[in-house]
Amino acid sequence: MTALSNSRMLTHYKAWADDKMFSMLSALPEEELLRPRATRFGNMLHTMNHIHVIDDVFRAHLLGQQHGYQDRNTASTPPLHELWNAVKNMDQWYRDFTQELSEADLERVIHFNFIGGGQGVMSCQEMLLHVVNHSTYHRGFVGDMMYQAGVMPQSSDLTVFVRDVLRA
Repeated sequence: MTALSNSRMLTHYKAWADDKMFSMLSALPEEELLRPRATRFGNMLHTMNHIHVIDDVFRAHLLGQQHGYQDRNTASTPPLHELWNAVKNMDQWYRDFTQELSEADLERVIHFNFIGGGQGVMSCQEMLLHVVNHSTYHRGFVGDMMYQAGVMPQSSDLTVFVRDVLRA
C-alpha cells in the first residue's frame, strides 16, 4: 500500500468510525450525552465536538489558512444532529482532499501555530495521520463513557472496518 492509498483508506475509516459513533450516540437520551463525567471535555457530546474542532483546525493548516479558534473546543456544544451533520461534511472534505493529492503532496511541509502556543511543522501526511489518530483516541473516551452509561458500544476498530467495509 502506498502512502497515498493508505491516507485515503484512513480518511475513509475515520468517516466510517465517526458515523458509527454518532449512530450509537443518537440512540441515547440527550441527558446521557450531556451527563457530566470525569473526562477532559466533560461529556460525550462535548468530546465529539472537540474532535470536530481539531479536524477543522487541521483542515485550515492543510489549506494554509487561519482557523480562528482560541481553544481546542467551543464554549457551547451544538445539538447532536447539528454536530453529526458538521462531522459528516468535514469527513467528506478530508476524503475529497486525499483524492486530489499526489504522493509528492503528502510530503509538503506545513508550518503552523499551535492553539496553546508555539510553532509546529508537519508534513501533509503527518497531519492526516494526526487527524485520524486523534479522532480514534477521543472516540475511545466516548466509548468508555458509553460503558459508564450502561451501553455496550459497537466496535469501530480499523480491523472491523477492513473486514466489513474495505474488503466487503
